[in-house]
Amino acid sequence: MSADTTGSGAATVPTPAGGQGPVLSIRDLDVSFATDGGQVHAVDHVSLEVSAGEVLAIVGESGSGKSVTAKTVLGLLPETATAGGAVVLKGTDVLRASGAHLRAMRGTDVSMVFQEPSTALNPVYTVGWQIAEGLRAHGQKIGRKQMRAKVVAAMEQVGIPDAQERHDYYPHQFSGGQKQRIVIAMALALGADVIVADEPTTALDVTVQAEILDLLRDLRDRTGTAIILITHNMGVVADLADRVAVMYRGDLVEVADAQTLFSDPQADYTKQLLAAVPRLHVEDVTESAPAEELDEAGKAPVPEAPATAGAPDQGTSAAGKESAFGEVLVKAEGMEVTFGGGFGKRPFRAVKGVDFEVRAGEVFGLVGESGSGKTTIGRAIAGLGPATGGSLRVFGHEMVGFKERHFKPERKRIGFVFQDPAASFDPHMTIGECIAEPLVVHRPDMSEGQRRHQVAELLDAVQLPTDYAARYPHELSGGQRQRCSLARGIALEPELVVADEPTSALDVSVQAAVLDLFTELQERYGFAAVFISHDLAVVDMLADRIGVLYHGEMLEQGTNDQVLRDPVHDYTRRLIASLPVPDPALQAERREVARKLRGDAIG
Repeated sequence: MSADTTGSGAATVPTPAGGQGPVLSIRDLDVSFATDGGQVHAVDHVSLEVSAGEVLAIVGESGSGKSVTAKTVLGLLPETATAGGAVVLKGTDVLRASGAHLRAMRGTDVSMVFQEPSTALNPVYTVGWQIAEGLRAHGQKIGRKQMRAKVVAAMEQVGIPDAQERHDYYPHQFSGGQKQRIVIAMALALGADVIVADEPTTALDVTVQAEILDLLRDLRDRTGTAIILITHNMGVVADLADRVAVMYRGDLVEVADAQTLFSDPQADYTKQLLAAVPRLHVEDVTESAPAEELDEAGKAPVPEAPATAGAPDQGTSAAGKESAFGEVLVKAEGMEVTFGGGFGKRPFRAVKGVDFEVRAGEVFGLVGESGSGKTTIGRAIAGLGPATGGSLRVFGHEMVGFKERHFKPERKRIGFVFQDPAASFDPHMTIGECIAEPLVVHRPDMSEGQRRHQVAELLDAVQLPTDYAARYPHELSGGQRQRCSLARGIALEPELVVADEPTSALDVSVQAAVLDLFTELQERYGFAAVFISHDLAVVDMLADRIGVLYHGEMLEQGTNDQVLRDPVHDYTRRLIASLPVPDPALQAERREVARKLRGDAIG
């Protein structure tokens, strides 16, 4: 993809609205990294300013330099980095500040919401301890009871349910979206003047994403906090940003206010970026129901499911729909997943009697909030987690109480794309070794040369240079690691792929390419797929049928037209209304509608 680099590097930076001096000024920033593959020039003479109370979004492809630029604001570049220029935060040049000065600034002057919460959180400490750690590090000497109250309040502020009880849980006891909210709570705890939010809503479903965006907006309005938003989600940009900076391969190609950028983009790359945004093609379902019906649903947001909801054949009754696919590969009947509480805690039912089936050649989309049971179901299908009740049959094998020695021969028929590639890759193995791991385990007859050739083909298939096989996971951006995770998932040419948020960390242009690739591979090899996502537009593009989960229950399922364009349940309507659209004016209207629906549900 070519970019119009007019003004790149030395792009003119519009003066922020309000006429106030900048709280942060990035001047002629240049960053390079020393890697085993040679010198990598990540940021090329970028200049930006952010004023108090302003939200500046930095967008661009994976590897464009967005996160590197953001990390310089906190002095978090690794020792392999060489940085030039200046990053002036409240009068201090971060690039030249001492370690002690930087530690004093972090949290109070500037804080960061990291992109991958599984790696940002320490697995051996409770989340409450980790939130309190920042408060203690900056001299808040208060009693244990007061500290606990602050921690619980911080968790409740970002929507963690049962915070009073769960503040002493460990990170692995939360869903991916809940872990992201905890990281946001840590960043907000000390009231920093500048918050650098690196993909703060990547792992969040659309309803919680809307709440987090409202939280950031309210924080900006109440305290005058400046926010640097790093994201690939152009709907989020339209919803929250005042100004937008577009980066491409380390260059700054365009800076404009949000309304101007979406309505009249100047750079060719910006136009291509906006054209790649997936859109959900539905009418505004929030207007199709009378207000009194929504009010009634608001009092009981999850009523008893209709008799047809959850039935495994719903949505396949249309003429020819069921016959278009092959035999049933996955069949769940009253499936349940219960996790033992342990240490006096009550058992937790994550999945509550769901029914569904997946046929050969079919893509079944699972959508719902974080913690609704999507990933739990996906892991149970692959034999990576327990199915504790009802029935779940995969390739004819009963997974409730299954024995590994009986199911192991079938594992090569299943590919799995994990939600968090940074946590699923071994940091001591090269990318090539990570991708080749399924081949080593399931195809021991392959020679080393054959495996290298296969890895090169897989990297090319996910649009990465073949020399990336020699790099380590930490040397790739989040989106590049996600593409490698997809390559590993399809390495064995499986019959069934369980894809858990496979595009959540990808920028829109690469996401479009990966979705096209996924569709092409699915059509070429004919594998079935369970596609787990919180992005309704992505699911609409790929899925043949969709199931909507809420708190472990299957509220409704059917074809895309049935679920997304004629939903049965008001929760589904709220999901659709909460999806941000890449148009600031339209998004402002939808935001108010979605906020009313959320308020009705709470009331």
